[in-house]
Amino acid sequence: IMTQQVSGSSFLESCFLKMPVRVCSPLRQRRHTLPASEFRNLTPQDAISVFEIEREAFVSVSGVCPLTLDEVLNFLGQCPELSLGWFEEGQLVAFIIGSGWDQERLSQEAMTQHVPDTPSVHMHVLSVHRHCRQQGKGSILLWRYLQYLCCRPGLRRALLICEDFLVPFYLKAGFKEKGPSAISVSNMQFQEMEYMLGGQAYARRNSGC
Repeated sequence: IMTQQVSGSSFLESCFLKMPVRVCSPLRQRRHTLPASEFRNLTPQDAISVFEIEREAFVSVSGVCPLTLDEVLNFLGQCPELSLGWFEEGQLVAFIIGSGWDQERLSQEAMTQHVPDTPSVHMHVLSVHRHCRQQGKGSILLWRYLQYLCCRPGLRRALLICEDFLVPFYLKAGFKEKGPSAISVSNMQFQEMEYMLGGQAYARRNSGC
């Protein structure tokens, strides 16, 4: 993963712990009828917003988007239940997109494939809107996502790849290092990380991201 909708379902509500969240100031100018903050699965209708946030977050840094717009649409069409978006007053401010995987380690094929009915989730991307960074939202969303995966029957672990500088962030979240990844993107090298879903998702919401 590179870090830089089944909307409002009772299943999501029963799994997520309630906590207050603060609305980003640049997004306050919205209709009062919209919920102040909600977490829900993404749908293909969210793909443009997802891609715009992703492109702004990554292209300026690495020149590479983790997912193309076609891949975003593909994953949100095939496995929306493995995604999670954070919306504040109707606007997407952060998201995670995942897909199913059926092997012990991630391979290059895992970057574009979804394997249904498997015990492993490949987390492709976690991204936060530029106006909402440095507020701990990445950590909060990751915590929510892991809680959500723990509630889904049959899932046993989450896998991701990240650059070396992000390893401490994921270690703090409860992930373990599996070693260098076989995956490369534009000559970038990654570490593979694993989170076992059998226990509890990390208990403290930290504000380090």
